[in-house]
Amino acid sequence: MTQGLNRQETVPAHIAVIMDGNRRWARRQGLPVLSGHRKVAAEVLEPLVEHAFRRGVKYLTFWAFSTENWNRDAAEVRGIMRLFRDMIGRFGTRMHRKGIRIRTIGDLSRLEPALGKSIRELVDLTSGNTNITVTFAVNYGGRDEIVRAVGRLAADPEFNSRNSGLTEDEFGKYMDTDGIPDPDLIIRTGGEQRLSGFLLWQCRYSELYFPSFTMPEFTPERLDEAIAEYASRQRRFGK
Repeated sequence: MTQGLNRQETVPAHIAVIMDGNRRWARRQGLPVLSGHRKVAAEVLEPLVEHAFRRGVKYLTFWAFSTENWNRDAAEVRGIMRLFRDMIGRFGTRMHRKGIRIRTIGDLSRLEPALGKSIRELVDLTSGNTNITVTFAVNYGGRDEIVRAVGRLAADPEFNSRNSGLTEDEFGKYMDTDGIPDPDLIIRTGGEQRLSGFLLWQCRYSELYFPSFTMPEFTPERLDEAIAEYASRQRRFGK
């Protein structure tokens, strides 16, 4: 734990992170593009998860791969998929031993069948863990999520047999994030000040934080800074 923390600080229950800047970090270091992704997977994620748990965060969501990321260089996409496969084994095992629950949001059907199967098995393996829920958004886009939710709603015979209207709470049950509270704080690393479609349905009252550091530079101390910034804000929820 960082020295001097204000333990009375208001801590967000759910922090969501748009992991941006991996490629820019790698280029600045004179390294191949994949090096930024690799550093995040190997050195950044686990310390952040552990520190978030110690701080009292209940849910932590990382946008790992968007529906638009398929348009990147094919070699980079293949490399990212290899990182996913490696993480399921090493990172996933360590998270399970530490009582951390893993979830995913996004459409896994576009992934290679073996990779999708491994991800689902890890989600099932950790489903009973209660320390903190870590969600990875994989092949995720906010609009795509809403479209798929509408499809699930339209195919639900129980809903279609009713005569009553649809409420926001009911529609939320068809979203990928069903059972996960809306994010209190959304962090986008790398200095860009936009959400790019991340959690469109869920971000209505989220506080936004746009630090200039890139994702490979995201340390537990910087997470403390984000939490302190969140605690300094007054949330009105439209009132």
